[in-house]
Amino acid sequence: MKIIALESSAVTASVAVAEDERLLAQSFQNSGLTHSATLMPMAADLLKNAGLTLEEMDVVAVAAGPGSFTGVRIGVAAAKGLAWPGGKPCAPCSTLESMAWQCAHMGGEICAAMDARRSQVYCARFFAENGALTRLTPDRAMGLDELAEEVRASGRPQVLVGDGAHLARGALEGEGLPCILTPPHLRFQTAWGVARAALELARAGRLVSAAAMSPSYHRLSQAERERLSAEPS
Repeated sequence: MKIIALESSAVTASVAVAEDERLLAQSFQNSGLTHSATLMPMAADLLKNAGLTLEEMDVVAVAAGPGSFTGVRIGVAAAKGLAWPGGKPCAPCSTLESMAWQCAHMGGEICAAMDARRSQVYCARFFAENGALTRLTPDRAMGLDELAEEVRASGRPQVLVGDGAHLARGALEGEGLPCILTPPHLRFQTAWGVARAALELARAGRLVSAAAMSPSYHRLSQAERERLSAEPS
């Protein structure tokens, strides 16, 4: 099964093609350029340079959230654009689970965290064993103090991954809780992780159509929060 995967949920952008569990090609960019201007050209160039075509792809995958509201929207829209003409099935992947797949080989408990601002992180925890992941918590936005309490109850060291890993490390170490920060090449979001998460969705029969795919923000946008707070009670 060939999967083309897109990742634009945060500062970095990447595109990958995988065949089952084997990475065939990947393009990664951490330049700060706008995803709307870079993501689709990256996909076209990657396929061309790898000698592949969109028609050969069996599944179109994307990091569907949580993450930057703009970045997630761009990624989902791009994935729909790739999938719609050929009626290809889509895999709307959890950004957090996709990051956890990048370090599943390390074993133990993995805490995937993204900076959600306002002293919060988007976070999910997983248990890795023999290269496989078991989800321990749902994706959610939570305070750093809540995360520390949850990890204390777990009683296990945490492998921290994601662009919010440094925030999680500060919160956990401040409470005397053991944790390991993954190196930069494994820490940040990549399309390879999305492709690996998509393979699990495909195996579970949980692919969707391009029309049915939508972002999963897990929190209202700042504009929506401000509008609700301004409404009379």
